[in-house]
Amino acid sequence: MTTYAALLRGINVGGGRKLPMAELRSLLEELGHGDVRTYLQSGQAVFTTERGDEDALAAELTEALEKRFGFTCEVLVRDHAYLAGIVAACPFPAAELEGRQLHVTFLDRSVDDARFAALDREAYLPEEFRVGDRALYLYLPDGMGRSRLAEHLAGPRLAKGLVATTRNWNTVLKLTELTAPS
Repeated sequence: MTTYAALLRGINVGGGRKLPMAELRSLLEELGHGDVRTYLQSGQAVFTTERGDEDALAAELTEALEKRFGFTCEVLVRDHAYLAGIVAACPFPAAELEGRQLHVTFLDRSVDDARFAALDREAYLPEEFRVGDRALYLYLPDGMGRSRLAEHLAGPRLAKGLVATTRNWNTVLKLTELTAPS
């Protein structure tokens, strides 16, 4: 049995795409997953399953959400080893920063620095980002809400063709903890 985190994009923010966490837990249980828990109201769930294909699990949940709730929701599924690797590889001094200053944008596939070659990184300082394993690490000293860099990275040219969803560092740490083997 492996424990996974499901990361749903754009749930319960800005008044749209309402999804009660109790209904998300119920749906995951109906899909045959065990030990289902949700974290916060913004689209994180943790569950166990014997099926080991993250992309297939994400596709299954995406389809089930659309059938049940009538809207499309992009989903990424990641296991503990991946999340622990993301934490271990953080290029910023995470222990010295507040949780709202550091974020991880999870991606459905790997990208490299070439994708961002045309971006004038110095124009966004003190905001910074680094490319990781199917992820972008974002250092946003004033938080996500006012970030010009985060807005630009999410723009159609740089994010084109990617499924991406961002979590603050505190949430990344909590999901890593919740998916850890017991």
